[in-house]
Order: sequence, then structure tokens, then C-alpha cells
Amino acid sequence: MIGPQQDARLSSARQQCTGYERSQFKHWIDADKNGCNTRAEVLLAEAVTAPAVGPNCVLTGETWYSPYDDQYLDSAKKGDVDHLVPLAEVWDSGASAWTPKEREAYANDLDDPRALIAVSAASNRSKADKDPSTWMPPYAGYRCQYLTDWIASKTRYRLTVDSTQQAALTESLAHCPDQPVTITFAR
Repeated sequence: MIGPQQDARLSSARQQCTGYERSQFKHWIDADKNGCNTRAEVLLAEAVTAPAVGPNCVLTGETWYSPYDDQYLDSAKKGDVDHLVPLAEVWDSGASAWTPKEREAYANDLDDPRALIAVSAASNRSKADKDPSTWMPPYAGYRCQYLTDWIASKTRYRLTVDSTQQAALTESLAHCPDQPVTITFAR
């Protein structure tokens, strides 16, 4: 839960929509130097069936669940690790003012399991850099969780939303049950 001294409301602001380049977010690093990068760490953490870990952290014999489209994946090659709040959206809503180290921390955030998620490649490609005003998971049973996690991730990094996003969130969340959300601020 958010403490009484912390403001968990998303700030609404016009977003900075220029200057984004994916390379500004160094991602898939091996922060703990165990031979597995951030992508592999997410796949290991979210596996339904634990994979065998080979040389260079090659994963085999695994199964993952993709909540975006309610699919089970039997190979790491069929899946992606998605930044729940896309990097371009993060840039537009505040990260353009961050340091390179802060952007790297966001792009490799293993401290909050909502930040990065294993999903099917097809669903991740359909989402691309869209926000909830222009994209929702195809699987309706996951939409409320997606919205809650999206807001928690935005809040964790003190990112803004624009008026279109705010309206879409308000409308979509009207169909979701209230639930407590715990947030640990990253910055």
C-alpha cells in the first residue's frame, strides 16, 4: 500500500513526443553478472515449466503463459519480454529528463514484477508502443490487471499521463473491481 505521505495520483500533463530513440534505454543487461540478462531473468521468473539453463543462459524445455492473449508458449523464441509501459511512452511522459542510468534502471527493472512481462511475440508486436487509450490486451480476462499494473508502473516512476490516456483509464477502470495496489517508488 502507498503510505500517507506519498502521493500516488498520476499527474496529467501534455507529453513530450519528440526525441525518443530506443537506444536511449540500455536494456537487457546482466546486472547480477550471473550470465543471464534481464530478458532471461524475466523468462526464468515467469516460467510455468522451469527451463533448463544452458551455456550463455540459453533456455530450453520451458513453458510460459502470455496473459495478453491467453496463450501458452513452449519456446522462448515464441515470446517477448515486454516493458508493460513501453519505452517510447516512458520517454514521452517524463524519462526524456532522466539520466541515462535512470533510463537503464527502468528498462531493466526486476524489482517490480509488473514492469516487465513475458508475452507472446504476436501480442507484443500488436501492442508496440501503444498505451491503454489505443491498445488493450486481446484477452478480456486480463484487462483489469493490465490497467492496474500499467498505472502502478507509471506511478512507481512518477510518470505523467495525457488527457486522452486519463479518459481511457477512467472509462476502462469503471468496469474493474477496486483492489488495493502496493507501490514502491523507484525515483
